[in-house]
Amino acid sequence: MGTIGVGIIGAGLGGWAALGHVPALGALPDYELRAISTTRRESADAAAREFGVPASFDDHEALIAHPDVDLVVVAVKVTHHHRLVSDALRAGKAVYSEWPLGVGLEQAADLAERARAARVRTVIGLQARFAPAVRHARDLVADGYVGKVLGTTLVGSGVAWVGETDRAHAYIFDRTAGASTLAVPAMHALDALNFVLGDFDEVSAGLVRGRTEVRITDEGVTLPVTAPDQVSVTGTLHGAAASVFYRGAYSRGDNLRWEINGTDGDLVLTAPGINGNLQVADLRLEGGRGADGTVAPIRIPDRYFAAVPRELTGPAHNVAQLYAALAADLRTGTDTVPGFDHALDRHRLLSAIEEASRTRTARTPAARG
Repeated sequence: MGTIGVGIIGAGLGGWAALGHVPALGALPDYELRAISTTRRESADAAAREFGVPASFDDHEALIAHPDVDLVVVAVKVTHHHRLVSDALRAGKAVYSEWPLGVGLEQAADLAERARAARVRTVIGLQARFAPAVRHARDLVADGYVGKVLGTTLVGSGVAWVGETDRAHAYIFDRTAGASTLAVPAMHALDALNFVLGDFDEVSAGLVRGRTEVRITDEGVTLPVTAPDQVSVTGTLHGAAASVFYRGAYSRGDNLRWEINGTDGDLVLTAPGINGNLQVADLRLEGGRGADGTVAPIRIPDRYFAAVPRELTGPAHNVAQLYAALAADLRTGTDTVPGFDHALDRHRLLSAIEEASRTRTARTPAARG
């Protein structure tokens, strides 16, 4: 397998692609960032100069058609995913879409079907499962560290859904934009939880709109909030109890704490400061079992960092872990990196949570397929 040429749609300076994807790709020898596009020529050219990328476009179709681009990365607002991903699939290019795949279950199902018909490799940006601490926790659970899993609790903070924002980020407060507290931070965390402990048998939920308005600081106006910013999900995982709570803003106390409790031991994952977004946090793993009276730090073995430099920290690290796993899949024919079918399954869970909250009844997430 030769070097994989990557083109990023939405790689403007200061955006998520610049924070996560660009440094991740730069740390991995299997990849080369060859093209970027934004909606404006000036911003595309500025990003290309900053990142040392040879090709820049203000037209996403030109990026998709570029002969040196093997993998198209879609890193824009969710409302644009369906059109951009569809165009890349139509061109026969491999596609990496940021999560969520689309706005709602219908768009996700359509894109998954288009990907199957195109018979190309797809990737969904659910990188929390590739965090070394999460992968080690999964292996510890599988090896019996906690014994039989009795229950798990996860409390986190989305951070961004506070009382004020700027116009560029106002869309996250709109329930029709597909980027709510549930859709983004809570679903990233739930995907990691299911990766470690298995899928839900059933879920109950309460989605609460705690903040009813948000101030747009750069315009001096106030807008109504239509997306719930307090997310409570309970359910069972193969008989174990699960409780997940995500606040849209942050706490002056702990902003991320995930406990896994079993008959023989306990595991705890936390992150420092206000970063409660599990998918981008630098996680700490602690554990205790048997006669231990408390938890203590657990060293994460070097093998979990073998493909990605340890010095690459922050948001880019887990993204790089995902990219490294994808390169290994392409070399060996394995299938460890989730694609659009997995994204569709996650959208089914998201839909079940919304329905459970609306009806105030427990729901069984729809079967895979």
